Amino acid sequence: MSKWTAAADAVEQIFDGATIALAGSGGGLLEADAVLAKLEQRFLATGHPRDLTVVHALGIGDAKGSGLGRFAHPGMVKRVIGGHWSWAPAMQKLARENAFEAYSFPAGAISTLLREIGAGRPGLVTHVGLRTFVDPRIDGGKINERATEDLVELIELDGREYLRYKPFKVDFAILRGSSADSSGNVTLRREPADLDVYAAALAAHNSDGRVIVQVKEREPEGYVPARLVRIPGILVDTLVETPEQVQCVVSDYDAALSGEALCAIGDGFYEVPTGIRRIIAARAAIELHEGQSANFGFGIPGGIPALLAEHGRLGTFWGSVEQGIHNGAMLDGPMFGTARNADAILSSVDQFDFYSGGGVDVSFLGMGEMDGEGNINVSKLGATVVGPGGFIDITQGARKIVFCGSFEAKGLEVEQAGTGLNIVSPGSVPKLVEWVQHITFSGEQARRTSQEVLYVTERAVFRLETDGVRLIEVAEGIDVERDVLARMAFRPLVDEALLARTKPGASPAQEKVA
Repeated sequence: MSKWTAAADAVEQIFDGATIALAGSGGGLLEADAVLAKLEQRFLATGHPRDLTVVHALGIGDAKGSGLGRFAHPGMVKRVIGGHWSWAPAMQKLARENAFEAYSFPAGAISTLLREIGAGRPGLVTHVGLRTFVDPRIDGGKINERATEDLVELIELDGREYLRYKPFKVDFAILRGSSADSSGNVTLRREPADLDVYAAALAAHNSDGRVIVQVKEREPEGYVPARLVRIPGILVDTLVETPEQVQCVVSDYDAALSGEALCAIGDGFYEVPTGIRRIIAARAAIELHEGQSANFGFGIPGGIPALLAEHGRLGTFWGSVEQGIHNGAMLDGPMFGTARNADAILSSVDQFDFYSGGGVDVSFLGMGEMDGEGNINVSKLGATVVGPGGFIDITQGARKIVFCGSFEAKGLEVEQAGTGLNIVSPGSVPKLVEWVQHITFSGEQARRTSQEVLYVTERAVFRLETDGVRLIEVAEGIDVERDVLARMAFRPLVDEALLARTKPGASPAQEKVA
């Protein structure tokens, strides 16, 4: 019996109240949007399927309605368990309006939980999420009023605290590959990432659910070589051929992105950061040393590899991102999570295992809000859920963390004067607040595990210490009291010598990547 069918027929099998696992990431990575578009069309025409539960680890969509945005219709969704929401603003809006039960978990916890569900184990037991908003002693991952069920519990094993993310039945997995053969074997050979497609397929199949896979074509050679199979045919129920499928938003097909070939990387390849972003990235990059394993997050940290390339430092460290990409010429912006000429492309599940177990020496991540306990919020800004993505998984495993963010938001303008910094216009929204709205990174947990933590802004650098947050550097030209301390909602620890003068030498304003 053939597994091949049209996308419209494939979605007819999805019933009201079903739980659907999705795989994908921003920039169109592994986004099965042809199938999701037909599912959306069916709902708009018939009102079914409705009351769905949607589970996704990473952000899926183009911020204009694709991917997760296909579910952004009142009544279509009952619950969302999402790792990252920014690529689906319509879903963010519905979550704010309490149109469904909204939960947000660490991306790695979601991906790994799917693996555990597929393996028939009693959920995911991990340290990831302790003392963050996911901890049931705080919010339990609930991010709106409609979310009331406890999906995470605190447990103790051998005298140590852990979180257990509870398992659930997965009725459908909607996934994407490059091609498939007559046995249903699916390869991702032309995709820029593997993500968690196998874990999602395993979870659905072993929950007695069904797996729908969109591919660009039927395998031209007639079969997929065994070494290139990412989803074996035993897990696949339905295949949808989609000739118009493109690799990602920047390329119909680029063999250097999928790791099948190498391309020339020359001057001008990287988009080098400018302005405040460059100042912060340059100071943060000083914390990266030769031979280290490094991770770079989205936003300001995503510009650090370009700065390192500009200074000839590529190849002196081992870089990776949560999508499973190791080394290579890492892309930024909507294609964050991909690279040309990567050394390795792993599944994101394997990558998160690497992070959770302590495989990263230093991680560079963004900073939305910071407070006097050293907590960081990047997951909920105002009433808008952003989600942590891989932020929690990475920060709770890395040996050293360098948070990168502007001191203030909305209207902040600065200019460099030699090695000094001049604030042209202060920001109107404080970011160093009394208490963060959402605890995405826990200063208390970091102190318990003796992590080294720095907070780098364009004008000042702070360090997490046992008894609090300490101001350790200010940029030349910055008045410590007027430009830093008076514009914070908490009083950090600060050396008397620093209060008396602006620290000379290495500073956030200096262009030094050494």
